[in-house]
Amino acid sequence: MYALDDRTGELKWSYETGGDVFSSPAVVDGVIYFGAYDGKVYALNAEMGDLVWSYQTGDGEDEVRSSPAVVDGILYIGSHDYNFYALDADSGELVWSFETRSLVSSSPAVVDTMVYFGSWDSVVYALDAGTGELVWSYDTDDSVFSSPAVVDGVVTIGSDDGNVYALDAKSGDLVWRYETGDNVRCSAAVADGVVYIGSYDDKFYALKAETGEPIWSYETGHWIRSQPVVANGVVYFGSYDDLFYALDIETGALLWSHRCGRTRLLDPSPSRSRRLRRSWSSGSWPSAWRCSTGDTCML
Repeated sequence: MYALDDRTGELKWSYETGGDVFSSPAVVDGVIYFGAYDGKVYALNAEMGDLVWSYQTGDGEDEVRSSPAVVDGILYIGSHDYNFYALDADSGELVWSFETRSLVSSSPAVVDTMVYFGSWDSVVYALDAGTGELVWSYDTDDSVFSSPAVVDGVVTIGSDDGNVYALDAKSGDLVWRYETGDNVRCSAAVADGVVYIGSYDDKFYALKAETGEPIWSYETGHWIRSQPVVANGVVYFGSYDDLFYALDIETGALLWSHRCGRTRLLDPSPSRSRRLRRSWSSGSWPSAWRCSTGDTCML
């Protein structure tokens, strides 16, 4: 895990885990939380990078690819040991766990009293955030790697069966389903009544959030798995074709693209929509250029 100066890119500190880090960090009250391929969930001091606590999932062979959500002092995260965990954010102690039937790579969304996520057992789960009790589940036809977006009482999530699903957040009932041409491992962004999401069919879609009706699509040169960010009339995302795209949200027209070498997976935080998260290629320093807003976008 690296901490960089957000203006200069200068390294402030680094922390070495026992495995690769795929999980995106959550930063809450001066603590950084994330998972690693050594099966551990880590909490580090954001200022110095010192270890606050770690929690071992599984037997050390089970990766934690899921990114954590931290709400009201509880950290929620999935593991490849088939379990979904709620941990005390201060101490790392187990609050509860819930066992699925397969790997959990999906990152949770916590809304009101519910926590939502998917599993490789093809199921979308909704649990009581306080107790871990199952409220509802919805079966898709293949693994659910995608992470949910919960907006206006609807859970939007993709599946490896090629569909984008919209589910009622309270009941789990199907609201609509849209079929793409391949796996949907991308996580959706929902803004102003529109769902933005990519697919392994190389296309990026804008769908009506209420009905799932397509508005437009844009074809890239390869799979799309990165989570999009919407800001100031532009939707930003990355593709396995090594390009980072900026599209007009109204028409889907290409505004610009930037080649990123081998950097393909981007998961920028919606809360920092103008300052996109850095992603790395073979350890090189990030490049910077101007967004349509005039702000500096970082990769």
